[in-house]
Amino acid sequence: MIEPTYPKSFASDNHAGVHPAILDAMTAANPGDARAYGDDTWTADFGRHVKDVFGPRAEGFPVLNGAGANMVGLALMLGRYDAVICPDTAHIAGHETGAAERLLGTKLITIPTPDGKLRPDDLAGPRSTIGNHHDPQPRAVSISQVTELGTCYSPDEIAALADAAHASGMRLHVDGARLANAAAHLGCSLAAITTEVGVDVFSFGGTKNGALAAEAVVVLDPTLADAVPYLRRQSLQLASKMRFISAQLSALLTDDLWHRNASHANAMAMRLADGLASIPQIALAYPVESNAVFAVVPPAVATALLERFLFHHTDEAAGIVRWMTAFDTTPAHVDDFLDAIRKAVS
Repeated sequence: MIEPTYPKSFASDNHAGVHPAILDAMTAANPGDARAYGDDTWTADFGRHVKDVFGPRAEGFPVLNGAGANMVGLALMLGRYDAVICPDTAHIAGHETGAAERLLGTKLITIPTPDGKLRPDDLAGPRSTIGNHHDPQPRAVSISQVTELGTCYSPDEIAALADAAHASGMRLHVDGARLANAAAHLGCSLAAITTEVGVDVFSFGGTKNGALAAEAVVVLDPTLADAVPYLRRQSLQLASKMRFISAQLSALLTDDLWHRNASHANAMAMRLADGLASIPQIALAYPVESNAVFAVVPPAVATALLERFLFHHTDEAAGIVRWMTAFDTTPAHVDDFLDAIRKAVS
């Protein structure tokens, strides 16, 4: 393996290591034996944290990864002929290798959006097929918070979507892989963009916020929670040594570690965006509302930067790249990257 010439990746927050406090929590959970498959004190402790943060009706279920969390969460809502409405940029539509179609047997009704966000009016077309036995029946609306374009839904926007979905007999699912980054950007609690605005099921992401293979399905509709243990097992998302996943998630929800990690990552993205403002050859493709910076970059500049830094094109034809920051990105990392961009431009 060839070692990178630059130690900090801007390709993904998945590239970051594990936060020391989370490593400490895993180490503390390690001594001795414990019951498997979640029948342990660490998983029970995580369940209490979920209720403290998201409300007494919330039930939290640790899983192994974000795609699995999405599949379990959506499976709770869907029958054999049902469909899911989502943006065309949704992770479930473009980055999970057709898992929803293959594993759930569902149809994804994808809606083009300029900023990755659905609005209530976007539900009108699919909703018109409800009751027509020739069409798959829209049963769930799925959104991402943060979206795949780095933008955030406000609490009011989510509440409006939830009201529109519920009025037509649909439920609202949130892919919360970066839910912490959204709450940090909006300056609100995690409950303010889930429990308090009508979300039925969501995933709580840990891996992109300093954890190691730790995500959770959180169910707010009490009529759905009883099915999770069975669907989680059937979906291959039940960890045998679950105490190590639960310990990580509890660490994130203790003393607002989730917020400290996410707000720092967001601040580093904003530092990068502020620095780009003085480089006229670079333009932002979307507002910076999380730990993602989408920029329009001349091809020669992108090529030069890729010789030293890791990052991804999201639309190579349009010259759009994505630069991600993480909990362990430092101001020096960002400033060095900005210096390299200025040199590449010049």
